[in-house]
Amino acid sequence: MMKCLIIDDEPLAVELLEDFVSKVPALKLVASCSNAIEASTILQTNEVDLIFTDIEMPDFSGIEFVKSLDVKPLFIFTTAYSHYAVEGFNLNAVDYLVKPIPFHRFLKAVNRAQELYLLKNEEPKQVVQTQNSPNFIFVKSDYENIKLNFEDIKYFEGLKDYIKIFSTSHKPILTLSNFKKIEEKLPSDAFIRVHRSYIVSLKYINSVQRNRILIDNIRIPIGQNYKDEFIRRIGG
Repeated sequence: MMKCLIIDDEPLAVELLEDFVSKVPALKLVASCSNAIEASTILQTNEVDLIFTDIEMPDFSGIEFVKSLDVKPLFIFTTAYSHYAVEGFNLNAVDYLVKPIPFHRFLKAVNRAQELYLLKNEEPKQVVQTQNSPNFIFVKSDYENIKLNFEDIKYFEGLKDYIKIFSTSHKPILTLSNFKKIEEKLPSDAFIRVHRSYIVSLKYINSVQRNRILIDNIRIPIGQNYKDEFIRRIGG
């Protein structure tokens, strides 16, 4: 169950969102606030997984509020003004709901938030690669789980909260994950971390040029903290 917070200076908008939240079993309302300052106080003493926040509010906008958070819960913008959409998504908002908000759009946004919440909080599983271990992984991208064979994966590139996967069998795939979770699923004899933003398949390395790896004419940097282990692995 996701614990949520509502921030809006319009009482009718708050009342509508509270009604919507009460209809969704996956949500538990922690509090409703009329401004971002009040919400900041709530966050100091309560655990919140999802925030519904209006954008245009007096003194402190919803966008300014999200930017001010060191640790950001999932958040959904609710506003009467569609021109804020681009800036909202640049902040990695789960969704952007334009008032008046119909329930089906609210539910769609919550379902998306729940997918991200479950993916973010799933228990990491230690995988030891053996002869009987799977030779593939499934990664979630948008609304589907995509199967990737290890032998087809060329490299992984980290992009903030997402990882971009390059392979021979698919166009680049973007998945919400982190390198710790990915590394736990990869066979250690076939893949190696070479940079804080890159994991590569040893199979697809074409050449090593000083502090760079070449894969399909793509130059991948070798981080200083990973260089010794990489050199050891390739026998250099």
